[in-house]
Amino acid sequence: MRRTRITLLIENRAAGRDALGEHGLSFWIESDAGTVLFDTGHTPLVLRHNAECMGLDLADASALLISHGHSDHTGGLAEAARCSRSLVYLHADALRPRYSRKKEGEVNEIGMPQAAHDVLMSDSPRVRMVEEPTEIADGLFATGPVPREGGFEDTGGDFYLDPECTEPDPINDDQAAFFDTPDGTVVLLGCAHAGVINTIRYVRHLTHDRPVRAVIGGMHLHAATDERLDKTVDALGELDVAVIATAHCTGFQAAAYISSALPGRHQQCSVGTSFVF
Repeated sequence: MRRTRITLLIENRAAGRDALGEHGLSFWIESDAGTVLFDTGHTPLVLRHNAECMGLDLADASALLISHGHSDHTGGLAEAARCSRSLVYLHADALRPRYSRKKEGEVNEIGMPQAAHDVLMSDSPRVRMVEEPTEIADGLFATGPVPREGGFEDTGGDFYLDPECTEPDPINDDQAAFFDTPDGTVVLLGCAHAGVINTIRYVRHLTHDRPVRAVIGGMHLHAATDERLDKTVDALGELDVAVIATAHCTGFQAAAYISSALPGRHQQCSVGTSFVF
């Protein structure tokens, strides 16, 4: 039986550890099939520092997987690619310029940092564009683009492909990772811009309706309406997900609501949180 350990290398919170927290996300996934770095956080400094604190060597990564092209998931990509000669898996849209607009009208550039973009473009043989479900390591898969079927889920914010904010960004590059266990599938989320329920249902479709044992990661519910939160919690209950571990962009209120509505199932992640399956 394969044993898989998932460690939060980067997360918003770093309670009681020498490691640093930042607004970003990165998973270190270890199994007999190899080690995969899923997302790289917001800055190379924090990626290097946290790896050193945890005794992890970025050179050990046998693959790099990118959930989507926002800077809080790709900021350490150039550093990770420099340390490791592994293949890099991402959707082509992850390379596009991206922008977000705040309520007060401020526009921020939030796409992949130029350094990461340059590394990928200068070493294109390493890059694998993911357009469909793809095996990243033995037993570990990327979903590729997730169908948007749940009418109550959206991308979770005001995202655009142009600085004038005239072209909404559907974030088609959003993808999750998943692997099987004897008790069901484990799903890892970057930000779930396609919707956490859409993602879970798509993984179930890909795995011939295998139950989902755990969903771990960012769910981008920090700005969700009460209606969306209610429907999300109802669906998580109906899907009978035993472990719901929230991180990064889920939002404190959404995480608290999930914890209250589904007692015994919720766990809040921080840097260093580990799961073994």
